[in-house]
Amino acid sequence: MILDRYHQALHQIPRRFWSGRISKAVAGLIESVGPHCALGDCCLIRDHAGNEVEGQVVGFHGSTVLSMPLYPASGVRFGDTISTWNARPNIRVTGSIIGRVVNAQGEAIDGDAPLLGGDPMPLVRAAPSPFERDPIHLPIGTGVRAIDAFLTCGQGQRVGIFGGSGVGKSTLMGMMARGTSADLTVVALIGERGREVREFLEDALGEAGRRRSVVVVSTSDQSPLLRLRAAQSAHAIAEYFAARGKHVLLVLDSITRFAMAQREIGLAAGEPPTAKGYTPSVFTLLSQLVERAGNFRIGSITAFYTVLMEGDDQMDPIVDAVRSLLDGHIMLDRRLSSEGHFPPINLLDSLSRLMPAVCTPEHLAKAQRLRRMLADYTRSEDLIRIGAYQKGSDPDLDRALQVIPNLRAFSRQGPAETPRLERTIQSLLTMAE
Repeated sequence: MILDRYHQALHQIPRRFWSGRISKAVAGLIESVGPHCALGDCCLIRDHAGNEVEGQVVGFHGSTVLSMPLYPASGVRFGDTISTWNARPNIRVTGSIIGRVVNAQGEAIDGDAPLLGGDPMPLVRAAPSPFERDPIHLPIGTGVRAIDAFLTCGQGQRVGIFGGSGVGKSTLMGMMARGTSADLTVVALIGERGREVREFLEDALGEAGRRRSVVVVSTSDQSPLLRLRAAQSAHAIAEYFAARGKHVLLVLDSITRFAMAQREIGLAAGEPPTAKGYTPSVFTLLSQLVERAGNFRIGSITAFYTVLMEGDDQMDPIVDAVRSLLDGHIMLDRRLSSEGHFPPINLLDSLSRLMPAVCTPEHLAKAQRLRRMLADYTRSEDLIRIGAYQKGSDPDLDRALQVIPNLRAFSRQGPAETPRLERTIQSLLTMAE
């Protein structure tokens, strides 16, 4: 059994290398004559001084091969060598990765002992077929009352968290990582500022959340290939544990920066731009990525993807595309955030499409009644604030006015609170109407 891993490692050693010569290098894109390769293959760029940089084949122009380096290749010049060996990028995953912070390559960056061994997991793989998925019937707790009560999610569901910059997406992610009922959490920080990574680990995630999480980091200064690989690595790690019967919570912040990274690669490779400069491959890659999560015969991956809405624009092409691919959306409201209401979830604009399948009839009916009362209050909020509404004019609105204070207090939650799903539902059912 132990020797099998060594045999597999031996088989993965390349038996043959193909080489080509660099003919042009512009803005991170390298053109070469040769080598023999396929789209997506790993490559090795070697400059005249013998320095080597790993890269990846991203396209072809006639007989010219287009590659991008993972790290800056400033010493490359005309005629330098580029090699391939018929290999695709993968990441090695082992159980000891839990509690660690790794980069897009799966290498530990938290200063502790390096991660050794592990099973190779491909970064890019086909999504499971529909018949390999099980129906979603079991709820999963997130530790956030507003979500568990009014937007209840199921094991294997895929949900988007939509909001502008500075609204509170990272804090909400940390609450979910600490309070989830899943077996473990995989957090991917894509394109974050380097300063914010440490803050997220220490403040938002905390020591308790970090012990049961794997954090994959790719900062904004890294190449688009590494930002792309970080998201794919997070999915590969989640797939590793799901295949071993674990229920995994995957939180990716943000899928917008993942799309921006692919836009950079696509434009450099010569793809035609569409809406907001996004290339066709962006939307194809988005669907391929989110389809890797789900509820399987063994294990599950429940995925939350944060979506950055530039200028709080809900009609952004990435916002619209991601919302159509997922099983629900949570809209964060800047007005609620400015009022100190946290988490600033706009319950009326948010939706969990699988809530009817994972909730009891009593829970669903109560949540729907409270949402109707919130809608009644929201429609007449301006009249109420200026004193133009007379009590008794609308019985439905009168009932809503009695419930709204309790509803607001229920949906407010401090970052340190992590209520269990059962307790949240019980509190909802006993809320006075």
